[in-house]
Amino acid sequence: MDFEDIIEELESLKNPEDIAGMARFGIKANKAYGVRMPELTRIAREVGKNHQLAEELWEHGYTETRILACMVDDPKEVTEGQMERWALEFNSWDVCDQCCMKLFRKTPYAYQKIEEWSARDEEFVKRAAFTLIATLAVHDKKADDEKFEELFSLIIRESGDERNFVKKAVNWALRQIGKRNLDLNRKAIEVAEEINQSDSRSAKWIAKDALRELESEKVQEKLSKK
Repeated sequence: MDFEDIIEELESLKNPEDIAGMARFGIKANKAYGVRMPELTRIAREVGKNHQLAEELWEHGYTETRILACMVDDPKEVTEGQMERWALEFNSWDVCDQCCMKLFRKTPYAYQKIEEWSARDEEFVKRAAFTLIATLAVHDKKADDEKFEELFSLIIRESGDERNFVKKAVNWALRQIGKRNLDLNRKAIEVAEEINQSDSRSAKWIAKDALRELESEKVQEKLSKK
């Protein structure tokens, strides 16, 4: 399946109703086909890993081609420069999150970019930093607790960012760290309580929402069994 085949397939699956619905979820759909994730996953499986094709798909600029680019790219061939270039072109949370979950977390630069991007001004670049924390907290089974404890300072520092897509990612990162194990859960709760002392509305929302989940019976019971 080459680039032309993929575009032809996306055109055949085009769904105007889903394009209209994307806006309700805060997704910019000015360049979209309205193709759902199960279909994109199927296409990605058929394609396999192909770094050059990923670049072509990304440059096409559609929501679905950029998500596919993240799914078919080979993380071993991704450069730091490519990550910077793609991150600067994030313009919606879905492409940002899929790119972090499917590709960027698997590169050698993931933790480095968390540090760098968390201090950036661009909304979706900063979101990417905390999306990476959230996804690595789930998928990086080999990382020790200290690796994530070091990231609490970034969560505290950026908890006052009032922008919706940033604050939700900061909250996501805090919750996912706090669900790794009981020790990190206790420390994440302490961080949430500290954040809750802030005058920032964003910080208070992040803290209260995180505490609601991290202190819940469901999470506590699950962690106690690990």
